[in-house]
Amino acid sequence: MSGDLPVDDGAPGDPGEVIRFDVVDHGPDARVVHVVGEIDTLTAPLLRGQLDEQIAAVPLLVLDLSDVTFLGSAGLAVLVAAKDDSDRRGHRLRLVCGSRIVTRALQSTGLLTLFDTADGVPEALDVTA
Repeated sequence: MSGDLPVDDGAPGDPGEVIRFDVVDHGPDARVVHVVGEIDTLTAPLLRGQLDEQIAAVPLLVLDLSDVTFLGSAGLAVLVAAKDDSDRRGHRLRLVCGSRIVTRALQSTGLLTLFDTADGVPEALDVTA
């Protein structure tokens, strides 16, 4: 047979295929990172890298999780680390849970009260809230 046929080695797909980040500036002091897809052991390092970069760049980072379809323990650990990093820098991290999946994961682990949350992106961007 020809060596031109694709070989399925059983390896998982590119993590970029299951998670996407849309980053939008809202002036010099605020930024929104909209996460689309699954946050699991494969994609959590990508989220971590994205959050490390964004938290360092702006005083207010809004993490919009409304289109997250799965949030596993690795993703929860990344969120806690990002919260700690944000606090250490004197910056603010606000979450927009936006879905039952994210809210339940945070509630069931007792982590929801740790985070500053908002019902939507406009509310999260309101610095007086």
